[in-house]
Amino acid sequence: MKMIVGLGNPGNKYEDTRHNIGFEVLGELSRRWQADSPRDKHQALVSSASYQQEKVLLVAPQTYMNLSGVSVRLATDFFKLQTSDLLVTCDDFNLPLGMLRTRAQGSAGGQNGLDNIIQQLGTQEFARLRIGIGPVPEHYNAADFVLSKFAKSERDDVDQTVRRAADAVECWIAKGTTETMNQFN
Repeated sequence: MKMIVGLGNPGNKYEDTRHNIGFEVLGELSRRWQADSPRDKHQALVSSASYQQEKVLLVAPQTYMNLSGVSVRLATDFFKLQTSDLLVTCDDFNLPLGMLRTRAQGSAGGQNGLDNIIQQLGTQEFARLRIGIGPVPEHYNAADFVLSKFAKSERDDVDQTVRRAADAVECWIAKGTTETMNQFN
């Protein structure tokens, strides 16, 4: 079993914001794989699906971004998953809009949701797929920028990026982190 975590903030107020692109990737995967209806478990919305005979959990923490690790820890403990079965998708304002970066492990790099997951799991050794939403304009505070909605002129690029990120998740499940890095970074 694999667990794909998409990071974001719950509620209509945050819908379509840059910070919620991880939720958008989960939505794309859910449509592709015809996942079951999400259930409220482990302080997250959790649905399940199959991809190439692999059971996959789609987990959208409802704890708000900065406490995402609480939900991830609860779900990994409940399902007795190893961190090698975990992929976290999240925004990265240091990457230009549309760029993807997969890593097998590493620091949070300023992403508070990743930082909390690292704290809660006690390790940096889990895969992550960072999705570029930047750069932050000079006149913007980074926190305000990630909570802003995408401009209408960016929407086509965002939708294409979400589809590419979902392709990268499928590659990770089928072929692992190294192949995903080679194809999508």
